[in-house]
Amino acid sequence: LAMLEFQCIREILSDINSIFERDPAARSWLEVILCYPGLHALIMHRISSRLYRWGLPLIPRIMSNFSRFITGCDIHPGARIGKGVFIDHGVGVVIGETAIVGDSCLIYQGVTLGGTGKQSGKRHPTLSSNVVVGAGAKVLGNIHIGSNVRIGAGSVVLRDCPADCTVVGVPGRIVHRSGVKVDPLDHGHLPDSEATVIRILLRRIESLEEMVHAPKARNGSEDAEAAGAVVDAAAAAHDAEMSKGLLEQFFDGAGI
Repeated sequence: LAMLEFQCIREILSDINSIFERDPAARSWLEVILCYPGLHALIMHRISSRLYRWGLPLIPRIMSNFSRFITGCDIHPGARIGKGVFIDHGVGVVIGETAIVGDSCLIYQGVTLGGTGKQSGKRHPTLSSNVVVGAGAKVLGNIHIGSNVRIGAGSVVLRDCPADCTVVGVPGRIVHRSGVKVDPLDHGHLPDSEATVIRILLRRIESLEEMVHAPKARNGSEDAEAAGAVVDAAAAAHDAEMSKGLLEQFFDGAGI
């Protein structure tokens, strides 16, 4: 029992240190302890979670509901949350019974780690270490999110996601950034996969229009040569774009 209490205290201290590392508004320990509802929710959860695993009936759920009333975070006592987790702002965060949150994750307001269907057993997502989940994002079902993944605000993730990438959109699509260390607070540089695909399609339409209008521009043999050159150039440009795999990644969800 003493070891469990010591471990709980270490986890809470790690949560506090994570706040200082990731929130420039945090100025003192007293301010963090008194004024951060995400920290309050985690402290209540770490206590109720231990009671839940000991098989104590009802009390862990009552503590969870009280925490939701005070902090706005709904964390089931059955969820497993690692060390150094920071729930920023906290309002509207929902973490389901079988969810697993790894060490040093950053979760913003309005995030849902939810289940799908009524099946029993593992039905909520697993987040590996150093995952950032943007405001309002939804991660649903028994899926695995790899380490160092960033999930953009408002995204809906429904399938497994490999490590070291960024997920954006509805449904979530990934942009591979393997081996690149990212700043968890740098939300201004999330890729826009829809805009990228639209640009590719517009360039393709322009090349097709050139192919259609080229024969009308010249007469005789020059027409055939010019048309052939335009066709070859358009085909080469199209092949170059397709070789990047951007369209395939977009339509297939880049593996998600």
